[in-house]
Amino acid sequence: MRKPRFKSASTAVYHCMSRIVAGEFLLESGSVKERLQRMMRRQAAFCGVQIITYSLMSNHFHILTRVPVQPELSDGELLERVADFYGRKSPRALGITEAIAVGGAVREQERARLLKRMNDVSVFMKELKHRFSVWYNRSHDRFGTLWAERFRSVLVEDKPEVVRTVAAYIDLNPVRAGLVADPLDYRFCGYAEAAAGNQLAINGIESFEGTEGGDWRDVLGKYGAMLFCKTGTGEPAGTRELEEIRRIWKTKGKLSRYQSLRLHIRYFTDGAVLGSELFVEEQFEKFRGRFGPKRKTGARTLRRLPFQELRTMRALRVFAVE
Repeated sequence: MRKPRFKSASTAVYHCMSRIVAGEFLLESGSVKERLQRMMRRQAAFCGVQIITYSLMSNHFHILTRVPVQPELSDGELLERVADFYGRKSPRALGITEAIAVGGAVREQERARLLKRMNDVSVFMKELKHRFSVWYNRSHDRFGTLWAERFRSVLVEDKPEVVRTVAAYIDLNPVRAGLVADPLDYRFCGYAEAAAGNQLAINGIESFEGTEGGDWRDVLGKYGAMLFCKTGTGEPAGTRELEEIRRIWKTKGKLSRYQSLRLHIRYFTDGAVLGSELFVEEQFEKFRGRFGPKRKTGARTLRRLPFQELRTMRALRVFAVE
């Protein structure tokens, strides 16, 4: 039986992740990643969610998204979303256009049907994965399921220091995979897209770094300092350093925050809820019915990791960090 997700009724941030079936590298091609990237942006615009950052890998992807409370949309605003998503000559867009042209209003049934698909992380991910799998199977003469499972999600406290940590973990995926030494060189992540000048990607980073009245390059530089820090040589992490970080972890040595983010941390993908102790406890009380009577508290530490300000809902004991 599928367990319900931890979702918030107010504006919330979610770290979402989905894998390709059997771990196959079906997203390896740059053109395939580009298609997924475009679909992600269009789906987000239609659903009214913000992509804070993301990382598209060859057999899985990560998306950090902020889902606001659904606003009141006028018929004109609803038309813009539909037209941008389906095209201005699509039946849905033409129907709304006609209703507005004659001085009428969009039928409540149609309006409700469209609004039900907006401002919901589950709908956003479900439709994105479905639309992409339909495209992929058709264009690659393939049939059957594309995704290994339903997507995983972690409810993340919407505070700059928490969102920044999870964003860095996501943008560092290609570094952990050994594809690049600097995520700036991997164009299928939010950090690299922002560096290339994409305003949506810049907005995502500014949403937790703040603008402080400065140039967006200053904001990007501040975030970049956390991503690849400065090692003893002043260079981004290389293969040898990654091997040394893994060795230190396996021998139970102490790692810095910078070093820890170069490991696979399941707390960020399977912890259910991530944030301050107060935030996790608040979510625990909201979802108290999902836990047995013996559990008295919700917040759990990220064992052996130098994120003292963070707590998670699940105490992962097996392969929590790899």
